[in-house]
Amino acid sequence: MFNKFKTLAFSLLALTISACYNSHEDVSIKSDSLYLNNKAPLTENKYMALPLGSIKANGWLKNQLETQAKGLTGNLDTYYPSVIGKRNGWLGGDGDGWERGPYWIDGLLPLAHILGNDSLKAKAQPWIEWALNSQTEDGYFGPIPFDKKPAHEEGLQRDMRKDWWPKMVMLKVLQQYYSATKDKRVINLMTKYFHYQLRELKKTPLDHYSFWANRRGGDNMMSVYWLYNITGDKSLLELGELLNKQTFPWTTVFLNKDYDLNAENAEPWSYFEVTYPFDIVQISKLNLRQKGHFHTVNVSQGIKQPLVYSQAHNDPKYLQGVKQAFFDLKKYHGQAQGMFGGDEPLHGADPTQGVELCSIVELMYSLETMIEISGDLDFAEHLERIAFNALPTQATDDYMERQYFQSANQIRVSQEIRNFYQSDDHKGTNNVFGLTTGYPCCTTNMHQGWPKFVQNLWYATNNNGVATLLYSPSEVTLKIANGEEVTITEETRYPFNENIKFTVKTDKEVKFSFEFRIPSWTKNAKVLINGEVVKENLKAGIESVDRIWKNGDVMELVFPMRITNSRWFEFTAAIERGPLVYSLKIDEEWKNVKTNGKYKDWKEVHPKSDWNFALIESDLKNMKDHFKIQENTWNESNPWSLENAPLQINGYGSVVKDWEENRGMPLPLPYSPRPIKKDIKPIKLIPYGCTTLRITEFPVVR
Repeated sequence: MFNKFKTLAFSLLALTISACYNSHEDVSIKSDSLYLNNKAPLTENKYMALPLGSIKANGWLKNQLETQAKGLTGNLDTYYPSVIGKRNGWLGGDGDGWERGPYWIDGLLPLAHILGNDSLKAKAQPWIEWALNSQTEDGYFGPIPFDKKPAHEEGLQRDMRKDWWPKMVMLKVLQQYYSATKDKRVINLMTKYFHYQLRELKKTPLDHYSFWANRRGGDNMMSVYWLYNITGDKSLLELGELLNKQTFPWTTVFLNKDYDLNAENAEPWSYFEVTYPFDIVQISKLNLRQKGHFHTVNVSQGIKQPLVYSQAHNDPKYLQGVKQAFFDLKKYHGQAQGMFGGDEPLHGADPTQGVELCSIVELMYSLETMIEISGDLDFAEHLERIAFNALPTQATDDYMERQYFQSANQIRVSQEIRNFYQSDDHKGTNNVFGLTTGYPCCTTNMHQGWPKFVQNLWYATNNNGVATLLYSPSEVTLKIANGEEVTITEETRYPFNENIKFTVKTDKEVKFSFEFRIPSWTKNAKVLINGEVVKENLKAGIESVDRIWKNGDVMELVFPMRITNSRWFEFTAAIERGPLVYSLKIDEEWKNVKTNGKYKDWKEVHPKSDWNFALIESDLKNMKDHFKIQENTWNESNPWSLENAPLQINGYGSVVKDWEENRGMPLPLPYSPRPIKKDIKPIKLIPYGCTTLRITEFPVVR
């Protein structure tokens, strides 16, 4: 009872403090526009983000968010109290004071506001209040640095409290909080902090405390430009230039095509070596084609930096650099689920290489940022591929445990030393499901994936209309035209289904433009308004319907989905339909492993059916006759599970007897195509996101 009273008292105190600060505005806010676009001299963005809470999830997507709320996202302070407890430096404590506290709130806060969950809001609020009240006279904010280096404690990140990097995460949190609440204390804090940065970075550059801030300076720059658009403070543009100068030159590296991959001086596993001030000779040797030079999460975050900076310098080389980066990542490191082999550093395209959970959610956020800036539809398509394939599989169905690394071809989840970088440090736990297996960063950073995806399902357009470039069951309320408020409800089973239905709710007739994306994988897409076809045979790109909308009007999109195949490492083949990649269905046996060690308990998953199948080349050339889609019972509570997979593709595979297992991994892929076609058996393929064990990139036989 006392603890409940204490919690209530703290919440009331926090609300009182918030109300007091809201009544006092130190910084002039130049625009109170609901939808914020860039202010000159920054170039205008293609789309405008909506306030946090304007977009709600429905259907299966809402159930995903509610599972997060009941799972680790809503209860990490209970299950990981040593790091996310009262000792955390972001709550004024003497414990963990680096990235992991802000990481958690970066997912918890948007989840709370999207769900309208007051309990989760109250859980996030003490972190907001402490950050807002931590600012010193000179403008610094965040955990209080120790007078001397603190004693090491196993499992805690106690030092590096002045590091620029974790502040960047908390700045993202505060932006979201302002978007939801318009609490002007955020503007005051960020203004003073950025003035502090403008002074201090000249003496202590981004990588003074650690190299992470140098690689991730684009996140800092993004917050600076966001604040400039609110206050018009010209010194923020100067800070943007300084940040760009001190951030790793991603554009230069992305556009470097000339380095000889086989040169004798190529230095594998050297991604820590290039530091500030930059050695131009070292930089000239780098591109994304090589293994080992780049930390995978840094790539996921750094890939947006050129486009963030392009807002201040409208040069096509920045978009060109990002496009080249994605091309190289796919060609040299790509896996079929949309990610790249990167078990710490980039590690090539073999489908047994690991993909870190942090790199997934950070790449999703980078793509979301770049969509808003550029409107480039390749980014939207890539984002859906990751969200609907890579993201759902890397946490358990109850969202209580996660893998540090997943793989496209994953035949066993077990405590074994795989061909992953630094596996020895983690005693083979990189691949198993647990709370803190592998590195614990993913335990705190995984929570932003689905909430931020929801927040980017809808945008405002510069012609006072609305746009949707990503599809999922949802509802948006926004102002369009001359400030009229409308609500649009999206009903769909997408990505499992090809039909999407939008219903407009409005108090009176209103004219506005409704933009939407036609995916590249569909043919003969069509649009219906109130049951009548208004557009058909549409090609990939942006379409719009500009009309006078009435209450109850219904727009339907139909995106026919075909079964296709794509080619990957060693000429393997992956099966696709719409935005989904399909994998071999492997029967699973889950095993709880009890331990008193630092990784606590974990779960292994072992195969109970054969996995060593190849696809047949002649079948791939005539997929319509050899692969058939089958609809299963729809379970909206969680379609992303082996038992509830809404769809399966039935076909045939050839058993490859000499393709065997070693240390929990398939032995090297048989080179395709092989002139062997024996022992043909029926196989079932289900969506990648529904699997835990899987073969996704299949060898091919003639």
